[in-house]
Amino acid sequence: MVRVAAPTEQRNPQSADLDLMSTRDVLRVINEADRSVPVAVAAVLDEIVAAVDLAVTALRADGRVHYFGAGTSGRLGVLDAAELPPTFNSPPGWFCAHLAGGPEAMWRAVEDAEDNAPDGVGEVQSCVRPGDLVIGLAASGRTPFVLGALRAARALGAGTVLLCANPVAAAAAEVDVFIGVDSGPEVVTGSTRMKAATAQKLVLNAFSTAVMVRLGRVYSNLMIDVVATNAKLRGRMISILMEATGAADEVCEAALVAADGDLKTALVSLVSGAKVADARAALARSAQQVRDALALLAS
Repeated sequence: MVRVAAPTEQRNPQSADLDLMSTRDVLRVINEADRSVPVAVAAVLDEIVAAVDLAVTALRADGRVHYFGAGTSGRLGVLDAAELPPTFNSPPGWFCAHLAGGPEAMWRAVEDAEDNAPDGVGEVQSCVRPGDLVIGLAASGRTPFVLGALRAARALGAGTVLLCANPVAAAAAEVDVFIGVDSGPEVVTGSTRMKAATAQKLVLNAFSTAVMVRLGRVYSNLMIDVVATNAKLRGRMISILMEATGAADEVCEAALVAADGDLKTALVSLVSGAKVADARAALARSAQQVRDALALLAS
């Protein structure tokens, strides 16, 4: 049987003479290739919407989102999961990253780990629950560790998404949502840390940010679930309140003190003019959605 190369493994004619080029021309070719990635991501926005909806549903039902990946793809999953708690104060268990080869694979390549489908299955069986969402990250769309995890997740009753750089991946039929970004051949053949990884990073940024927006952790375009763990962050909270309400520095600081350091409660209190206790109660009744809480207080 003839093995058909994934798009990420095909040769890029624009870089055929890469080793003969000047440094500037090497960089130009890479830059020109990189420009195509956002366009490729734009072509799969509907699929990303579907993945966001699955994630929001899972998290609202006390489920979790799991990233399963190997190599660069897996490391991007770890990065996205790690950045959400400090950015949006998301609970640590909401997004869980599982990297083929374990934590040590973050720092050095554990190449054979990606071929171990039973490891992916075992990882799912040990920590994934029905109603969770499992997102597989695989540049080629056929990494055994990832596919093993997705198949096991589906058997458990979890939602499944495959994000890859192969729009014709055979595994598309095995998942609830398939996001196949057509990022094309790499400048250096098969080096999926380049365009394929950039595409995955863009998708993950958009996906997880949209999930946080839908879950009420953004008001306008401001982060409103920041927790003041140091002086810099406390200053940022005051700045956010000033931006969101137009109130003076001292007014915002007093509101934050009255709200016991809860930025969202202080914001609702300032915007609505309601007492802190009423603002807190409105947020509780509206699943922590600021605009819904404001509507309740205005009614």
